[in-house]
Amino acid sequence: MANKGQFKKGEKRPKAGRPKGLQNKATIVAKEAIARFVDGNADRLQEWLDQIAANDGPQAAFKCFSDLLEYHVPKLSRAEVSGPDGGPQQVECTWKAAE
Repeated sequence: MANKGQFKKGEKRPKAGRPKGLQNKATIVAKEAIARFVDGNADRLQEWLDQIAANDGPQAAFKCFSDLLEYHVPKLSRAEVSGPDGGPQQVECTWKAAE
């Protein structure tokens, strides 16, 4: 049967689907739940970190905190810019003197 619709086969519909960069609802709900947990237990969280530091050392407490923070605060992605074949970039600047 021939396609009798408005679009031809393979064409994309404008504004169809979730916009680029927008998280799905499940991810948003999960992050909000973690944020509520952290915000509602901030005083207890400090006690837990103090106990971990006393038992396992400050490095273990910091690792626990940074692991938890990873779910509450988004990570920033690293971007590396390199030249041809992964080598260093070369920048060439020229200017013309005013007459």
